[in-house]
Amino acid sequence: MLMENAQMRIGIVCYPTFGGSGVIATELGKALAEKGHQVHFITYSQPVRLEHFAENVYFHEVSVADYPLFEFAPYETALTSKLVDVARFEKLDLVHVHYAIPHASVAYMAQKIMESQGLRLPFITTLHGTDITLVGKDESYSPVVTFAINHSNAVTSVSKSLKDDTYKNFSVNKEIEVIPNFIDLKRFNKQHKDHFRRAIAPSGEKILVHASNFRPVKRIDDVLDIFKRVIRKIPSKLLLIGDGPERSKIEKECRELQACEHIRFLGKLDAIEEILSVCDVFLLPSETESFGLAALEAMACQVPVISSDTGGIPEVNIHGHTGFLSPVGNTDKMAEHAIHLLEDESRLEKFKKNAQAHSANFDIRKILPLYENLYRKVINES
Repeated sequence: MLMENAQMRIGIVCYPTFGGSGVIATELGKALAEKGHQVHFITYSQPVRLEHFAENVYFHEVSVADYPLFEFAPYETALTSKLVDVARFEKLDLVHVHYAIPHASVAYMAQKIMESQGLRLPFITTLHGTDITLVGKDESYSPVVTFAINHSNAVTSVSKSLKDDTYKNFSVNKEIEVIPNFIDLKRFNKQHKDHFRRAIAPSGEKILVHASNFRPVKRIDDVLDIFKRVIRKIPSKLLLIGDGPERSKIEKECRELQACEHIRFLGKLDAIEEILSVCDVFLLPSETESFGLAALEAMACQVPVISSDTGGIPEVNIHGHTGFLSPVGNTDKMAEHAIHLLEDESRLEKFKKNAQAHSANFDIRKILPLYENLYRKVINES
């Protein structure tokens, strides 16, 4: 029986990229380590948010041998073997896998290998979004995803919307617990960066911002369309943070609009909170979002959100309070909402304060105990 305050040895399997699942997994691990738990990241490269040495944090790189026999490197097999090796040597109490594909099935296989050696390795699967709403529904993956979810010792999702989608799209009989995404309010808060604002908007223009991985699902075309409509009414600048497959296309569209002087591509930023602190409105017109972590980060920095009403976004952005929601693709209405905020300074200030206040509900210090309690429950029941 694991006592309530006992420290745990936790393995975390995730994608080490800028995507939301990798960011959440890394920040969760760092927060657990700060509380004295021993955390082991197991993935193919060092997670991007794991940039500094931290006590109680360990990184185990998965390497895949390049054999001429294989047209595709067998990453899942290599990850399973590495997970078993780390679990045995480090005496892990449990593994927490983020993003079902392929991590849940890997954890199940590792668990069975450990069982064959008389060892325990319970695992928790956290569902993040496209592993359920897009990729996971593909018939090439669906049977494996369904099986692995049902055989997890516990399953969580980052929003109620994603939980409902999982039950709708898969034959899942496992209870799914909603534990929302989170932010560290010690990092994400409004900072005094007036010199940034003067550099971006020297004539006092309003600043709109979008941050994402520039995939088609983010509908960056809509971001441009909203901005085009806003700038006709209100002198404005647009900041685009991130990078991805849509960037070159969007750069071309900016030139065609002859709006390059008003639009800046900032690429991938580590200290995104510094830029968010000088912005007035965050645009998130996504086709689908399981949660909307980028919007939450903006809200914590006092930036209200103009967004679509899809997926888990309404659980984060409260219509008429922290920003506004509109149907996917309705850029007319989104632009109208943005202008409604930007044209009235007192109204904008009220929404900024509301956004920051609501973001406090997702502080990591409130969410972390939910994961710790679940870990202890799974360890004690396994």
